[in-house]
Amino acid sequence: MASPRLAMGLMSGTSADGIDAVVLRIAPEGAMRIVGHHFLPYPDSLRNALLDFGSEEHRISARDMAALDGRVGDLYAEAAQALCARCAEAEQAEVIGMHGQTVCHTPPDNSTQIGNPARLLAALGRPVVADFRRADMAFGGQGAPLAPLFHQAAFASPTHWRAVINLGGIANISWLPPRSSGELQGYDTGPANGLMDAWFSQHHTAPGFDRNGAWARSGTILAPLLEQWLGDPFFQQAPPKSTGRGTFHLDRVFALGAPDETSAPEDVQRTLLELTVRSVVKAVNDTDTTPDRVLLCGGGAYNTFLVERLSAHLAPIPVLPTGEAGIAVEHVEAAAMAWLALRRLDGLPGAAASVTGARCDAVCGALYAPPV
Repeated sequence: MASPRLAMGLMSGTSADGIDAVVLRIAPEGAMRIVGHHFLPYPDSLRNALLDFGSEEHRISARDMAALDGRVGDLYAEAAQALCARCAEAEQAEVIGMHGQTVCHTPPDNSTQIGNPARLLAALGRPVVADFRRADMAFGGQGAPLAPLFHQAAFASPTHWRAVINLGGIANISWLPPRSSGELQGYDTGPANGLMDAWFSQHHTAPGFDRNGAWARSGTILAPLLEQWLGDPFFQQAPPKSTGRGTFHLDRVFALGAPDETSAPEDVQRTLLELTVRSVVKAVNDTDTTPDRVLLCGGGAYNTFLVERLSAHLAPIPVLPTGEAGIAVEHVEAAAMAWLALRRLDGLPGAAASVTGARCDAVCGALYAPPV
């Protein structure tokens, strides 16, 4: 009888708050379970440097970029070692999937993630798969989103369509057909937490974010401003499409419509939250298919006000966290990296052409193998 497979996955998302590390156990029949996890926050100085760099227009020397690449690689290794220290099954992982920190995503040209995978290989002595996006882009794809194939394996229903929405710095949707038929779809919908986090940081001295959306809840929607922001051409663009912080940052959004001097900061935050809600809801409604449920993952799934607003707009469709389907919301992206690393070992596609628009399904990831 076949044995379960174990893989480690590490992910740092658009919000650049830190590194999520998980151990994914896959049973022979395909059932998945997280058996260990660890979160390593980025130091504030590094997070600020990564957010500046990730604006895409920020100038940085090759020397500074090389230093950031090494530092992020070291922290990935630290996160993986901490996970091994607290989870015995991590030592049995046959491969490690490392996403790295995205600093520039400019489809269809290129996508750059920093974090030296060789540092992780040297620290743990086992195969590492990294650089997941560029193979798909070489075949004409967007290189994003990468998670839909994993979402399909983990969350698809035998009989109904489902939608999975990841609420990170950027939001993306995966349309999962019934296991019996249908074509997998998915794309980035626009901002999730990134704009709200940036506005919050401008108006609060202590590091953090708008916990549970409490600050946004205290504000009022600035309707004319919201309509200006919703006029961004990205929202009207047909998929395949993907985006990042280089597109959805405050300066660019405020170029579409800027708050005036009388606008209360909490009203702007409320309006930014509604921009996320309206753009995500548009993605769910821009199809003839009605899912049996919408599953939420990513940090935004813990923003209770954001979830309330999504639920109100999408009713009567149930809006649930992915934990209800077996994988906690904060573990889904790292679990996807573990699953994609196994796909790379097996020579199987990690990106679906029906999602990214590539000419074919691409085997994704560069393999770093330990010395013989």
